[in-house]
Amino acid sequence: MFFMKFSIDAVFLDKNNKVVGLVERIAPFQLSPIFWNADKVVELAPETIQNKAIQKNHILEII
Repeated sequence: MFFMKFSIDAVFLDKNNKVVGLVERIAPFQLSPIFWNADKVVELAPETIQNKAIQKNHILEII
């Protein structure tokens, strides 16, 4: 998040696109926790996790 100018939501996914971690509103110049089993991260607008009711163990389809 270094040099970012706004907060984001981050959804951490494993190789099968299963949600293994969620971090809401990561502020600029802050670090998220490490999710060792994550293979990728999807960066979203703030409040997307809450508005879309994304939860751990959900499978996300990336299109």
